[in-house]
Amino acid sequence: MSSMRNAVQRRNHRERAQPEERAKWGLLEKSKDYKLRAQDFRTKKQKLRALKSKAADRNPDEFSFKMLSSKADNGRKLGDRGNKALSMDVVKLLKTQDIGYVRTMLQATRKEREKLEQEVVMGKTGVRTFNEAEAGKKGSHMVFVESAEEQKAFKPEEWFGTSAEGLDKAWNRPRNSAVDQEQGDGDELGTTSTAKLPKKQQEIEAAKRKEERSLKKKREGAQLSRMSRLEALKARERDLKSVEDELETQRAKMAGTIGGVNKNGVKYKVRERKR
Repeated sequence: MSSMRNAVQRRNHRERAQPEERAKWGLLEKSKDYKLRAQDFRTKKQKLRALKSKAADRNPDEFSFKMLSSKADNGRKLGDRGNKALSMDVVKLLKTQDIGYVRTMLQATRKEREKLEQEVVMGKTGVRTFNEAEAGKKGSHMVFVESAEEQKAFKPEEWFGTSAEGLDKAWNRPRNSAVDQEQGDGDELGTTSTAKLPKKQQEIEAAKRKEERSLKKKREGAQLSRMSRLEALKARERDLKSVEDELETQRAKMAGTIGGVNKNGVKYKVRERKR
């Protein structure tokens, strides 16, 4: 009989569905769903009871000097770890590179910066001229010459066409006579009297002067690009140096050779060996 009872197909028993008039409340809650909801309700009720008890037993006259320096955010205490804010580039370098790479790049940047400084002061194609007496003055004027000998023989009075007293003025500078000024301009451009030369020779001299002006302009542009590159190298060297110092500090904290502040804002120091 049991085999015949199992052979007969019986009706599938399904879970009761939510009535149509209560369909807006979602699925019908079953026993296992109610147990989870009741357990969560009891847990929250116990937490609220504990917080009420703690608030009732609180001493309103309680005070500590740490309250003056501590901060709180939405009921949570914030501890000051004394960290300094770093730039975004420094933080990226900290996260991706190690101290060996930083030292290698710092050494390469320092060598490139020193080489570029020598090229800016005593460049291969141009020399930046200045007098020691004018080093402390505000403002600067850059003049490009051909060699170091011309730098030593450089006279600013002849270059600017004024007297020694007129060099101190940045504007409304007194000029020498028109004849001296024309002679100074002629010396600057390297022009010669070409009125008596033949036409072909005059064309050659004009082409030569044009080429000299073009080369001088290129040298000035190259010198300015060197200076901008030098400023970028100095900024990179400062960033790499700060990264190296920060990595050294972190390694020392990990090794326990120096003190610091933990994540809870509590200061600690290294235990010294008893003597």
